[in-house]
Amino acid sequence: MEQILRHPLFLFLALFILMSFSALASILLRRKKKQLEGAALDDFNIVQGATLTLLALLIGFSFSMAISRYDQRKNYEEEEANAIGTEFLRADLVSSAAGDKIRSLLKDYVQARIDFYQLRDAKALAEAAQNTARLQAQLWTAVAQASKESATPIVALAVAGMNDVINSQGYTQAAWLNRIPVSAWFLLILIALICCILVGYSARSQVGKSVFPLVLPAMVALSMAMIADIDSPRGGLIKVVPQNLLSLQQSLP
Repeated sequence: MEQILRHPLFLFLALFILMSFSALASILLRRKKKQLEGAALDDFNIVQGATLTLLALLIGFSFSMAISRYDQRKNYEEEEANAIGTEFLRADLVSSAAGDKIRSLLKDYVQARIDFYQLRDAKALAEAAQNTARLQAQLWTAVAQASKESATPIVALAVAGMNDVINSQGYTQAAWLNRIPVSAWFLLILIALICCILVGYSARSQVGKSVFPLVLPAMVALSMAMIADIDSPRGGLIKVVPQNLLSLQQSLP
């Protein structure tokens, strides 16, 4: 399920086929059963309306969850760029040799963080993660050595800035792992299937004579695919572009 969620187009096709089959099957079932009349029809309409309302609310809440996570990833990218830029300036607070080393490592670190946002291949991402961890260790060693050489409040600012750089990367990583739970997706899909069955059962058109029974499956599948697209950091069309990191990289001397 997680693999399908990473590819919204595949999710749309799978959901559309599944829900369309459910709607069409319910139409065939209705033809073999006695038509609902009177109180039974009224009860059916109440259940159908309540179920469709519940589906609409769940889709709206899921969309809101996906948007909030997307905004969180964008905000952390901005914070990460600001932290790196601030530390690049604070490198002037330590000795010349240590400052030059820190600035050189920060330039490589910016590229490593840009790779984190732009790469899609799993192997390349693993290598980028190792490179990020290696650069973080080197940066911390450099600033720690500078603080030992001159333990002053001014040098402490450089140490605090490096701590912000490393922490911001951890916050970004956590935000990219924070997605809509798979169990919530299963519940949403189950309710969507029930809605398609109810709508198909109440459809007046026959199979093959109208496309109206397929409208709800298409719209619901499209809505879920868009939610999955927004919620998937590395899949689909909607992605977080590291604009702040790219601007920072261009501004560094």
